[in-house]
Amino acid sequence: MKNFSMLVLSILFFSCQQKENKIAPVSTSDSITTNITKKEVKENKQVGDTIYMEFKNEKDLFIAEGVIDSIHPRVYVKFKNEDSGNLKANIVPTTGKGNIRFNQIISPDNASDGPFGMDLNVPLKQKGNYIIVIGHSQMADSPFWGKFRVEMESKKE
Repeated sequence: MKNFSMLVLSILFFSCQQKENKIAPVSTSDSITTNITKKEVKENKQVGDTIYMEFKNEKDLFIAEGVIDSIHPRVYVKFKNEDSGNLKANIVPTTGKGNIRFNQIISPDNASDGPFGMDLNVPLKQKGNYIIVIGHSQMADSPFWGKFRVEMESKKE
């Protein structure tokens, strides 16, 4: 019995010992260089059924990728207009062609215009937040499901 108790105590003693963690020293030259060299790319992305156009690319265009599916049959593109001017926009489906179009544009005073085709060319006379509704034409067969790209350009008068 004495030998058995000694065996149990020695097992407990060795199993309860904590292992020592050795941490390697970090040099200061390695830690910061990777964060500085990466350029942060800002993109307009679809969140749910809405695309917020906030960032322009180097060509002064708003560009975003969107998806129309059975859950989101319409996509709302929201943007802010600072100056009166002209808006040119187009939809480019990834499949080449499809039943997709600009259904409506809603101005800041809630006046709406539409429907349009895959190209949009309208004057922006008011300052404020605009909404563009993208979807498929109810008058045509086979609704569009899939990915597309929206390109928008706002030129001052």
